[in-house]
Amino acid sequence: MPGRHPDTPHLDPGLRTARAGQRTHTPRPAPRPVNRRPLFLLGGVVVLVALIAVFVGGGASDDGQFSVVAAEPTQAPAAADVPEGVDDATPDANPADPAAADSTLAAVSPGVVEAVAVRPSVDLEGCTLAVIEIKLGTEGDSVVCTQKALYANGFYDGEFTGMFDDATDVAVRQAQADRGLYVDGIVGARTATELGIWPGDDSFIVRTPRPPAGAKDLWGMALSPVASAGSDAPEMPADTGQGTGYRIVYSRAMQRVWAVNDAEQVVRSYLVTGSQYRNEVPGLHKVYSRSETTTAWNGEATLPLMVRWLDTERGAIGFHGIPNHRDTGEPYQTTEQLGEKLSGGCQRQHMLDAQFMWAFGKVGTPVHVV
Repeated sequence: MPGRHPDTPHLDPGLRTARAGQRTHTPRPAPRPVNRRPLFLLGGVVVLVALIAVFVGGGASDDGQFSVVAAEPTQAPAAADVPEGVDDATPDANPADPAAADSTLAAVSPGVVEAVAVRPSVDLEGCTLAVIEIKLGTEGDSVVCTQKALYANGFYDGEFTGMFDDATDVAVRQAQADRGLYVDGIVGARTATELGIWPGDDSFIVRTPRPPAGAKDLWGMALSPVASAGSDAPEMPADTGQGTGYRIVYSRAMQRVWAVNDAEQVVRSYLVTGSQYRNEVPGLHKVYSRSETTTAWNGEATLPLMVRWLDTERGAIGFHGIPNHRDTGEPYQTTEQLGEKLSGGCQRQHMLDAQFMWAFGKVGTPVHVV
């Protein structure tokens, strides 16, 4: 360039040499390019998740779980899409097969159905034990009733088979432990009461009319106010091992004694007051000892005309007259209370019945407890 000294420095176009007295401006370095790839990938993932949620779930239900959307969300599900036997308005599952009705389908909006857990209810109306106790191995309607009650109380999920099997036994023991009862797997008065299926002690008691004055039994002994004889006596329980021939039959449920002769005649039958505990062991026993007067195990009562048929760790169990307090001489109960379970193990009798048992129940006489 003309007039330019060869040693003069060359300036880039657009830059001006600072004049004297002016501050020199140093240009800022150009910014580094931003790598937007991670942000792009994150945004893509968010969009993808949202699309999957919309496509598969159709949105969350009230409980936070995704519902299932039908193929055509603007239409309600066809009747053929609902499982057979399920009514979406009023589920009516078979209570005898609760496992098959653990869940039903309930419509939550047009085109959307949601699985809802449903535990069908069981009708316990009229459901009570027909016997005083059941246990492992028992069969019948009382077991069906117990299984329903266990199911209704949340202890059993099996079928109502009427067979007291291992599953029923486990459920009974769980119910007893939960309610603070003695855990033995036996459904008696207390367990049945907790389950709401105990009919009450009186439901098993059969009371006969008071006999007329001077009435006697087949042996010619005077009848008590709660006794009867022959064809006037109530029927014995169905044959559960009470044997035949000369014998004594005692029903724990009915709180009643039958004295039967060799001709299978009921010489006498009457109400007693039995044990409030489960220590009257069912089965075949025999009269093994007798005492005209004895003392209760706790020393507080006098027991007249004791006829023993069972020996226990806490003393003997047997038939005897209504006991009297040793300190006052007062009787422990009234005649009207015969038929109630009040004793600690023995069977209390009206004195006229105790006198008959003393004559009838000789040592060795079979005693069938049912």
